[in-house]
Amino acid sequence: MIKSKNNSEHYIWGKGCDSWILKDTQHLSVKQEIMPSGTAEKLHFHKQAEQFFYILKGEAVFYIDEEKISIKAGESITVLPKSKHYISNESEEELEFLVVSAPSTNNDRTEV
Repeated sequence: MIKSKNNSEHYIWGKGCDSWILKDTQHLSVKQEIMPSGTAEKLHFHKQAEQFFYILKGEAVFYIDEEKISIKAGESITVLPKSKHYISNESEEELEFLVVSAPSTNNDRTEV
């Protein structure tokens, strides 16, 4: 089946952030997300999941184990298991990205 934002399960998280679940199995999760300007996740980590973020539009700021890293459209970053992290949109523009997690982050998120 061909998947897109138009035919995928959608949910809202944080302060008006959107997520579309493009694939979700025990071993792999793929989501497309949009974060409005001035929004951020809460600091957390995953015990097992490795995450790969690919920025489609805008600029993301990642805080990973107390390091601040800016990622622009067309760039990507990997977050290893047990790394304390969060993503933030500190720009004036909307941020859109793909997040791929292996295995899935279902029941594998611990807030700090």
